[in-house]
Amino acid sequence: MKPATWSPKYRRCCTSGDGESPSAQRVLNWISGFQYNMGVRFRYLILAVLCLWFTGIAVAQDQQPVEQVPTDKSAPPPKDNRKSPPRSDNVPAGESSSKQTRIDVSPPSDDAKKHPEAELGDSASDVDEFTPYNPMRAMKCVEIGDFYVKVKQNYPAAISRYREALEYKPHDAEATFKLAEVLNKTGDTAGAVENYEAYLKILPNGPYAKRAQEALDKLNKQ
Repeated sequence: MKPATWSPKYRRCCTSGDGESPSAQRVLNWISGFQYNMGVRFRYLILAVLCLWFTGIAVAQDQQPVEQVPTDKSAPPPKDNRKSPPRSDNVPAGESSSKQTRIDVSPPSDDAKKHPEAELGDSASDVDEFTPYNPMRAMKCVEIGDFYVKVKQNYPAAISRYREALEYKPHDAEATFKLAEVLNKTGDTAGAVENYEAYLKILPNGPYAKRAQEALDKLNKQ
């Protein structure tokens, strides 16, 4: 009896029938990849559609409805006002608007009757310019005036400083009294009397009231 032997042909037949062929495996792989790619693309497409939809809603909410104003077609055409354009400040054409913004600092016509005590110093008159109210600057001017009186004995400079203090702070009691004192020393009797009386009107019981009254009585006897 001959021993058993393996035939190559028989081996090929047995092995080829157990598994799939390479071409079939490639087809299955391609189909699986195609399905996966289509699924991914479909998800991206849905996401893009949703983004566009939400963007359209946001834009629609931001846009305000435009009110349509009816127009009268029978109305005459507008006039050519390029040579004389309309003005919002009600100023006639050819007139400067600066007149409308000027500050009138003149007192009322009946102010002297209603407030006679306001006439301290110079008589009332039309004023074109005025010094801004500045009490700190006035106090500094009084200090400099005191320096000219006590240290330098420069009475004209002191008078100038006291008058400047009254410009920054009208009816200042201290500056008024000290101005009267210096005017009295320089021989300006009228100016001294005027400012002594002005001080007594401002502060009848002030710290310099007694000295002002004594100086006034002495000057009135001359």
